[in-house]
Amino acid sequence: MTVKIDKKIVGYRVTKADDSANQSVESAENQAPQPIEMNEHIERPDFLLGTTYKIKPPVAEHAMYITINDILLNEDTDHESRQPYEVFINSKSMEHFQWVIALTRVISAVFRKGGDVTFLVEELRSVYDPNGGYFKKGGVFMPSLVAEIGAVIEKHMKAIGLIESEELGDVAKRVLAEKRAEFESRESANSDGGGSDYPANATLCSKCNTKAVIVMDGCATCLSCGDSKCG
Repeated sequence: MTVKIDKKIVGYRVTKADDSANQSVESAENQAPQPIEMNEHIERPDFLLGTTYKIKPPVAEHAMYITINDILLNEDTDHESRQPYEVFINSKSMEHFQWVIALTRVISAVFRKGGDVTFLVEELRSVYDPNGGYFKKGGVFMPSLVAEIGAVIEKHMKAIGLIESEELGDVAKRVLAEKRAEFESRESANSDGGGSDYPANATLCSKCNTKAVIVMDGCATCLSCGDSKCG
């Protein structure tokens, strides 16, 4: 077959028999739908999945309610994921109103930006109150109110699978329960435990910030996370 060339030849290349097959494969891959990733151009849908957490820090007069709304991406596909989209904090207390509103707007903007947003947890939990922190119910130490907000966001991210949960196994839980029972049988329990779920004379754990470290047989062990100086 004769082909008439009307344009000036500016270059050439030698084609192989399998070039057309490769081009067909590349074309099919390019046409395959790519999973949607979180980015700031995704419009807010009319419906979002939300979870509300209640905290009652001693530094605030009233309880605070933290609502985190999630967006569902790639629904009903193998790439389905639940990503945090926005956060709201409500309370009757007005003394923290300005910075709470500012904090929620910044966090929501970071959520909508996409990428790895888990870094927010470490940033918030590392904020220290110059007046000193406080112990929340259960003996967990919070260095500031902002840190407790960070702890709530961490809890939510673990619930939706963005952060892997480091829960103790059944064997570890049983060993800690046995140690706690043995310790409490040796020591006389002080009735004024400050609302802690652990022995009154327990000390603060440097790993999980819980007042749950006891010393048995010369070995310091945390009854909350299992951290031990004896390995």
